[in-house]
Amino acid sequence: MTNTEIQEVIDEYIKAERAVLKGKSYTIGARSLSRENLPDIREGRQEWEQKLATSTARSAGRNNHYSLADFS
Repeated sequence: MTNTEIQEVIDEYIKAERAVLKGKSYTIGARSLSRENLPDIREGRQEWEQKLATSTARSAGRNNHYSLADFS
């Protein structure tokens, strides 16, 4: 997925979170979400935000998993 596509998914999670916070239900794909699903919505948003951060770091040539030390 591209960063733009990932951001679109994040935007959907944000819309769902806002709707549910207002007491409304929201549908993503075939799944209908309500106030009880707020923790799931937030968890999904955080997962996609991490994917975006990882993808952004990769495209910038960085790797979040380690760093190199120069002992010369």
